[in-house]
Amino acid sequence: MTAKPFARTDAAAAGLLVLWAGMVLGFAFLVAPLLFALLPSRDVAGHIAGRVVTRLDWMAWVAFLAASALALFPRWLKEVRDAAPVGPLRLWGATALVALLMCFTSQFIVSPGLQRIRARMDGPVEALPADSADRVAYHKAHGISRQLMFIRLLLALGLAAGVTTLPKTKD
Repeated sequence: MTAKPFARTDAAAAGLLVLWAGMVLGFAFLVAPLLFALLPSRDVAGHIAGRVVTRLDWMAWVAFLAASALALFPRWLKEVRDAAPVGPLRLWGATALVALLMCFTSQFIVSPGLQRIRARMDGPVEALPADSADRVAYHKAHGISRQLMFIRLLLALGLAAGVTTLPKTKD
């Protein structure tokens, strides 16, 4: 494989990551504010936003796994290696694994925890007293969920930019 096909697969990997990042930014700055502003209840808006976040989590899996396959698999086939012990290929792969670990944490630990907390509540989060254990736990888990999404957003953009630094020829 010459540098040109690597450039195509790298562009496709970067495109997937930027597409997912765009979906996250669109949700964060366009959809979520509208949901909470226009719907009659913050509880209903929160349920809808939660469903959108679940879909974004699944799309994160697709984006990070497909980008990893597009960037790393052709290099593995052609036995392209890093010249340095810790070079761009290893760093890029490690960063992709961190992003996938965050996908796992968000999808299978934090989101189910939020759902369990909501299931215990008799009504909306805002109806609970400020010092309620469920309200405090919900806000803490929600904050972790937002942080994981933001960090994955930064990782996606970093991986999209970093894919251009990956080696394109066999050393």
